[in-house]
Amino acid sequence: MCPLKSGTPDPDPWESPLFTLAAPLTVVASAEGEGGGFHAPSITDFFPPAIFFEGTIFEFNRVMLIRVIMTIVLLAIFVIAARRAKLVPGRFQNAIEMILDFVRINIVGEIMGEERGRRYVPMITVIFLTVLTFNISGVIPFMNLAGTALIGLPVMLALWVFVTYWVAGIRKHGFGGYLKANLFPPGVPKPIYVIVAPIELLQILIIRPASLAIRLMANMVAGHIMLVLCFSATSYFLFEAAPALKAFGVLTFAGGFAFTLFELLVAALQAYIFGLLASVYINLSLDEEH
Repeated sequence: MCPLKSGTPDPDPWESPLFTLAAPLTVVASAEGEGGGFHAPSITDFFPPAIFFEGTIFEFNRVMLIRVIMTIVLLAIFVIAARRAKLVPGRFQNAIEMILDFVRINIVGEIMGEERGRRYVPMITVIFLTVLTFNISGVIPFMNLAGTALIGLPVMLALWVFVTYWVAGIRKHGFGGYLKANLFPPGVPKPIYVIVAPIELLQILIIRPASLAIRLMANMVAGHIMLVLCFSATSYFLFEAAPALKAFGVLTFAGGFAFTLFELLVAALQAYIFGLLASVYINLSLDEEH
């Protein structure tokens, strides 16, 4: 690479060819004077400008708008389902009941059992539906950004799980008993507790909630970047690139369509994993021995 000229600002790493599969082709097209060039997805996509109250703690931007819209949609679906509930369910009611039964039986029931899990079914259901709904916004036209792609919401959900499994464990065993059950697992030689206890403390304090939040956010960020990369490249190849490169627009569009389907799968899978791990952590807090 040629050294930067004096006074030239440092390049944005998100604009680097390392972040785009189409970089070699965009260099060729730019050399032929076509358009303004391809622009790779940027981290600024996740920090849109304020719509209202810019610079205040009440700042409202596009991400928040997406969350509000998806919350209203989710609530509307269940209000309509509740008002139209019948003894003999129709297709819409069947679909809603299948989702609720999936959470109750296949997530909470499988991990905690029916009796123990009954108390936590509402919480896990809310978490599952919230994560699923906000994840899906990433593939909805004119939204194109998951409400969980910023760390704030995943952290709030993870903290809810964190507080719940601590409260559940302390209620069951008492504060000392809960710490003893987690920090000093039976069957471990006592000298090893010097190593095990700090690791277990770190796990119940930081690792569990952090893994929930970071896993969810990272998957949604990666999905958004791949979708924007494919469809931005499609737009560039079809409308700006040299005629010889326009055929690549078909390939990038096909890639974008495939990633859209994959992102729907990831959206559902991440909701399932979040609910499943939340159930596992609560159940571990209630167990007598780990």
